[in-house]
Amino acid sequence: MSKDILQRFLFDAAPVRGEAVQLGDAWQAVLARREYPPVLQRIIGELMAASVLMTAMLKFDGSLIMQMHGKGRIKLIVIECESDLTIRATARWDEEAGDVPDLPLAELLGEGRFVITLDPREGGQTYQGIVGLAGNSVAAIIEHYMQSSEQLDTRLWLSCRDGRAAGLMLQKLPAGQGDPHAWEHLTTLAETVTPDELSSLPPQDLLYRLFHQDAVRVMAEEHPHFGCRCSREKVGNMIKMIGGEEAESILAERGSIEVNCDFCNQHYEFDAVDVAQLFVTDSTASAGGTRH
Repeated sequence: MSKDILQRFLFDAAPVRGEAVQLGDAWQAVLARREYPPVLQRIIGELMAASVLMTAMLKFDGSLIMQMHGKGRIKLIVIECESDLTIRATARWDEEAGDVPDLPLAELLGEGRFVITLDPREGGQTYQGIVGLAGNSVAAIIEHYMQSSEQLDTRLWLSCRDGRAAGLMLQKLPAGQGDPHAWEHLTTLAETVTPDELSSLPPQDLLYRLFHQDAVRVMAEEHPHFGCRCSREKVGNMIKMIGGEEAESILAERGSIEVNCDFCNQHYEFDAVDVAQLFVTDSTASAGGTRH
């Protein structure tokens, strides 16, 4: 049975929708690829849970990319979640400074910004929203983003423990049937959730615990999963983009061109023959395109 579960739900008597998520295998797959400090493991897990919740709220075919940039002990965190709920993550921090202390997120990042990018797969226009780091937690920063950039009342609860990253999100719909004052009632109930309950209770049991006195319509379970889109072909295209002269310079200095994927830690190596083949293929294609 998958340890990665997304559960969407609606309230019949209120213009409010919600989602609950638990990530076990997907979060652990990210942590297995790099030795992140414990504090950063938790932050990555919370952002992964939040990105799945936000992606599921959207109706588009593409990727949601969530980034936190900072100038403190943590430099960068990137989470990418595709519309089919394939998710990957990476982070950079000041490794030379030793262990990352367990401080509020804003202090760990220092001066920085929070960026969300929506990258449609075909034909659509890329959208990017940028806000400052307002708040001392992942949940607070995302709630601020949703209010300031999207003007949507959104509440978010996150937890990472016992090998799982978990989250609960409620969002007030701009228009809908039912009691418009139910938002306060439902968020007050959700405030009673504990980190242990978020991580340990199956989503449907969690919803019953919180909202059993309200009419909740539960959708079919979905299953997020870890995945990376890197490939040897994509790395080869990247090498072609730097140009033959620069590629030859790297080969002369190092003997080969080596690239590690930041997301999955997959190692790619191109020797002189591989690089020559890249540019021979590229030149042949160009020549073929100019014939009359």
